[in-house]
Amino acid sequence: MPSLTVPSAPRYISPAPTQEKLDYADLAVIDLSKAHDAQGRAELAVQVTEAMKMQGFFYVINHGYTSAQTERMFDIADIPFSGVSDEEKSLYRGKMKETGSFQGYKPRQYWHIDNGVHDQLEHYSINRDVTKRQHPEAVRPFLPEIEAFARHTHFNVLHPILRLLARGLELHEDALVDLHGFDSVGETYVRFMKYYPRSEAEELKTNNVWLKGHTDMGSITVLYSQPVAALQILARDGKWRWIRHVENALVINAGDALEFISGGYYKATVHRVVQPPADQHTHTRLGLFYFCMTDDAVQLSPDLFAGESAVLQRVGVVRRSADADADAPSMEQWRRARTSAYGQSELKKTAESKVEEEVINGVVVRHYS
Repeated sequence: MPSLTVPSAPRYISPAPTQEKLDYADLAVIDLSKAHDAQGRAELAVQVTEAMKMQGFFYVINHGYTSAQTERMFDIADIPFSGVSDEEKSLYRGKMKETGSFQGYKPRQYWHIDNGVHDQLEHYSINRDVTKRQHPEAVRPFLPEIEAFARHTHFNVLHPILRLLARGLELHEDALVDLHGFDSVGETYVRFMKYYPRSEAEELKTNNVWLKGHTDMGSITVLYSQPVAALQILARDGKWRWIRHVENALVINAGDALEFISGGYYKATVHRVVQPPADQHTHTRLGLFYFCMTDDAVQLSPDLFAGESAVLQRVGVVRRSADADADAPSMEQWRRARTSAYGQSELKKTAESKVEEEVINGVVVRHYS
């Protein structure tokens, strides 16, 4: 009989939300509990489609996890950092550049940010199949809970959102779900992420940017909201706006893969991480994510659905690949190439101020300071 008890974990105490007056993005709030009946799904599909087209970010509430469950996952999320020695971390370091996979640790100062300054971000990524590789000793007792968290987020958050997005494209509800199998070959993963404060000299050299503006490589990113303000999105008017913390809410955004297969109807949103406001300068910032990608074999082309989507037939599609559909990368090719290059490749300046570019698999990828 399975145990009814769970292993104890040190309590992670989140900092208080900032009291600074920030220019927050006005994001839609999607009540996922309404997705349980046909009428609710029809209403939500309109809201989600509009939010994804206009901003690429939205909040989700009533997602099936209580505040206590979310707090427990943040307790677990801190263990790979506070409960594992540097020596043991080195044994589980990811081989991003060699393998194109984020599984394992990404150490601090791995990515170049600007003017010789490297990042102060550490993260630990676990494939949704937690048995894919070994884990640090302190993490092992919590693997059943991490797997349950992955399953919950995949089936009770990702799949309902994909069904709403499919309706927005006037496709059958499971058109996008069918590209995101839990047991398929792929790199959808849980990520625990921790930012550490930097020196004032480093802040000056990078203009307070901790992670340059970028798009995510996958289809959907699920972020469990936390109180240290640092995440910003690039709004349509060209201004950077902060993402407000909403207690026990999720922050959802589109990535490259969704933009590719929707022919640009749903756009991957540029976002960055900056130094928190003054009343949070000394705090670390702990993140809890579920990074979703399509199955590895999926070709990231709008031709997947252009023939059956009345919406795409009306509005047309935008191809990001250099040439036609035959050159569209698969999900595996795209995530390997982007993972290997990120923070390691030479970026080229553009005519636009504070915008740099690189070309990956024939696709122009932009980075914003």
